[in-house]
Amino acid sequence: MYQILIIGGGPAGISMAIEAHNSGIDPSKIILIEKAEEHSFSIKKYYPDSKLVTANYKGFETKCTGVMCIPDLTKNETISYLDKAILDHRLNVKYSETVWKLHQNEDKSFIVYTDKGEYHSKIMAIAIGILGKPNKPEYKIPHSLKENALFDVTSVEIRNAKVLVVGGGDSVSEYCQFLTQYGNDILLSYRKNDFIRMNDINRESLLELEREEKVRILRESNIVSIEDKNGKPIVNFAEEIYGTQSFDFIVYALGGTTPSNFLKMMGIEFDGEEPILKEHYETSVRGLFLLGDLTAGTKGGSIIWAFNSANTAMKKICKDYLNCEND
Repeated sequence: MYQILIIGGGPAGISMAIEAHNSGIDPSKIILIEKAEEHSFSIKKYYPDSKLVTANYKGFETKCTGVMCIPDLTKNETISYLDKAILDHRLNVKYSETVWKLHQNEDKSFIVYTDKGEYHSKIMAIAIGILGKPNKPEYKIPHSLKENALFDVTSVEIRNAKVLVVGGGDSVSEYCQFLTQYGNDILLSYRKNDFIRMNDINRESLLELEREEKVRILRESNIVSIEDKNGKPIVNFAEEIYGTQSFDFIVYALGGTTPSNFLKMMGIEFDGEEPILKEHYETSVRGLFLLGDLTAGTKGGSIIWAFNSANTAMKKICKDYLNCEND
């Protein structure tokens, strides 16, 4: 029987395991399950190497409340910090393992079923993030274009190609900055006129790329449909001025959504689109906590937010559920 089982090997999940360790829980009684082959998969996949991993994000406070804390770092520096944290705290991480069912016993302990076995734990924490499930467009993307219609800029090498980037948030600017480094002809489709969702740095960077004619912005453009023509995406716009255009790749940056189906499968109650959270991020299921982006809403949070959410949840866990030696 584990004291605490954590689903998700990103910053929030890693921080939760370390907070538990720091509270005096034996490392052998803490387990972290991650479906990817490595930790922090969303950072590694969705963040370009040149992207700065910012401690301050969309107005969230940067003050650290727990064990884990970083300043603004590069992607590689952030990964190195998390690598060292896992090693130094002897975390027990199960990679390439997918959780498919959760059961709560009469004594309120949990049984977690995965594709490789089952685990028993007194407390559960879910820290799966929202980037693992990127938003999809309303129109259908032909399956034959799965290699050309992407939701990140690192899984496929894109060079000297005509690329349509779709979206209007910070990731759009970062994707455009990344793609311009490799000789790509970039167009950006955005439904609105002003980039109000971007932070000041990303907005100015994008507009500078436009001034330098490295990115052409199709403002107030709406895509009606996508077709496959000889292996290339053909994009049909609603606006006559943009018409129908052919591209080599389409890259979507539409944000992420709370993986509600997974959470509802766990028995967590929702209020509309948001999971119901009680004090210290405990869900409607006793002893089951959410961490990181799942506690910040659909807009997500910073890495510091992820770290702090683990510290906040651990205080409740130590107070009400586990005998924490260092509490």
